[in-house]
Amino acid sequence: MARESDDLTDVTDLEEDLEDLALDDDYAFNPEFVRMVADALDRGDAERLRELLGALRAEDIADLMGFLSADDREELLPHLDPELLGDVINELDSEIREDILEHVAPDTLAKALGEMDSDDAADVVDDLEDDKKAQVLAAMPEVERAAIETTLAYEDETAGRLMQREVVAAPQFWTVGQAIDHFRREEDDLPELFFDVYVVDPSYRPVGAVPVSHLLRARREAPLAQIMEPVTEIPVGMDQEEVAYIFDKYHLISAPVVEPGGRLVGQVTVDDIVGVIQEEREEDILALAGVSDAGRDAGVFGIVRSRLPWLLINTLTAALAASVIRGFEGEIVKLAILAVLMPIVASLGGNAGTQTLAVAVRALASRELSAVNAMRTVTREMTVGALNGAALAVLTGAVLYAFFRDGGLSLAFGLALLINLFVASLAGALVPLALDRAGRDPAVSSSVFVTFVTDFTGFFAFLGLAALILL
Repeated sequence: MARESDDLTDVTDLEEDLEDLALDDDYAFNPEFVRMVADALDRGDAERLRELLGALRAEDIADLMGFLSADDREELLPHLDPELLGDVINELDSEIREDILEHVAPDTLAKALGEMDSDDAADVVDDLEDDKKAQVLAAMPEVERAAIETTLAYEDETAGRLMQREVVAAPQFWTVGQAIDHFRREEDDLPELFFDVYVVDPSYRPVGAVPVSHLLRARREAPLAQIMEPVTEIPVGMDQEEVAYIFDKYHLISAPVVEPGGRLVGQVTVDDIVGVIQEEREEDILALAGVSDAGRDAGVFGIVRSRLPWLLINTLTAALAASVIRGFEGEIVKLAILAVLMPIVASLGGNAGTQTLAVAVRALASRELSAVNAMRTVTREMTVGALNGAALAVLTGAVLYAFFRDGGLSLAFGLALLINLFVASLAGALVPLALDRAGRDPAVSSSVFVTFVTDFTGFFAFLGLAALILL
């Protein structure tokens, strides 16, 4: 008996040592540990691989997959049991997940999906090719298959696709004691994680909710209808961004999802919303730069196809802005210093426009900017642009005068800078507002238009003022 206890202690110590080796203090993978996993895969050392993987959680194994080659990932899959495989698949980057799903047998994948929440399982099935999707669904129990098929019937990026169908509900005439006793008897049918018990009427429409923390504190004889709180219902067709906004506004942990008639069909929990917020934030950041997500396994030509169109549009707008320079070709020839200074005016205007644009896009996404306060916001940004432009005009004008001893040149440069920063701030606020009003995503194309405005204005203002004042 003592020998078995010593062996258990040795295994625990080994896992703790490997866990310390695997991850740095910031939870990033240690390159040495990744090499150890790759070496174990190359040697086909199943025992060593079991030890290495045993030190990791599912989230860490999913992260590890991104550092392994496609062949190594395929070799690793048979070493994951269905429950762990389901957890790992749920955490994978989309590109890597698609690659891995191609190499998992339909029966194995069906078992893994059975260990996942219905919303996560539906997301995985939706990524499968039609032939394999049919094979996997056919291998699943009828109840689980029906739940996934029902979820997939809802439109993508809606509450129906986001929700999990597993909920904890109780009739409003039950007491606390009845509810707790029922949940203990039916523990196998409860969701793995839940925060609220939804109180429903005879038509299965939610009339309130009892947080688990309140349920455990209440007297057993207390009626649920007496201790329940109001609920914020989420329509099944609501866009996931709207759902995230509601969760943020009302500080929700979970919320019931209802059909048009008000019947409870599922719930959205805060862990789902965290994923939505992160996904939407990444999309907005990438769209603001005119690019799409390039994951660790993204192909070169796919990245080129996503970025090249915006570069071509930017080339056209840059050419239009540059056409202003040609109109002042004679002035530039007479005073070559104009060619050196005009990019500075355009560049500073571009930076000011980008600052305002970033603030406006974020405010639109978080519902802090709307038609109600649009005028106040635009006025504020115009004032900021004018003040920043005035400060930079004085500073740079003084520096230019110190170098060239030309008051006219300093005046032209300073005024052009003031005008361009004012226009840049105005464009940075108005362009995303206009695109949002037109039903377009302001994060996608705003930067191209704002850059065009600042370049055009900067060149025209500086060269035009220089022609009037100096020549």
